[in-house]
Amino acid sequence: MRKILIPLFAVVMIGFFLSPVASAHTPLCSCYEEENEDGTITITCEGGFSSGASGAGVKMLIVEKEMYKDNKEGKEFYEGKLIILKGKMNEDSEFTFKKPDASYIVIFDAGPGHVVEVDCEDITE
Repeated sequence: MRKILIPLFAVVMIGFFLSPVASAHTPLCSCYEEENEDGTITITCEGGFSSGASGAGVKMLIVEKEMYKDNKEGKEFYEGKLIILKGKMNEDSEFTFKKPDASYIVIFDAGPGHVVEVDCEDITE
């Protein structure tokens, strides 16, 4: 009986430690722009996870594309880049904002290992 229990225990333990890998989910985020009737342009980003989980409540950052070089006092940064706007995905897993004048990057930040960056040049109409 003991000869059967030890290998069975080993298989159960391996399955236990590998199960988080099997249920892992990749973050997804895509953005598109729309021209409004008043001539302004808004960007809408949709996000979620490959497992089908919602992106509602995920932190969103819009940062300048270039590293910030001026006085940093009183400003917020993400990896050395000036934060233009902060927000969260709504209950529909969307985040909409006015298109910035400067080149920018959209950051979908669901925590360590779950960050997606969308360059403004990759945003389509």
